[in-house]
Amino acid sequence: MVLELENLDSLIALIVAIMFGPSIILTIVGLAQFRKNKKTAKILFIIATVYLIVSLGICGALIMGWQH
Repeated sequence: MVLELENLDSLIALIVAIMFGPSIILTIVGLAQFRKNKKTAKILFIIATVYLIVSLGICGALIMGWQH
């Protein structure tokens, strides 16, 4: 794979997908489980929230480092 140094849009899009993708999927699964098993749904919501906070911190720092 050849990576052009001038155009990092695809790399930034990949990092954004890693930031938001799993937390969105966990939230959707939690909403699907909410009627059947509320305890499992709450655990999935907590995991999605923690993942989002951590990924915004780590990936956000990476993205901000590229802007300078």
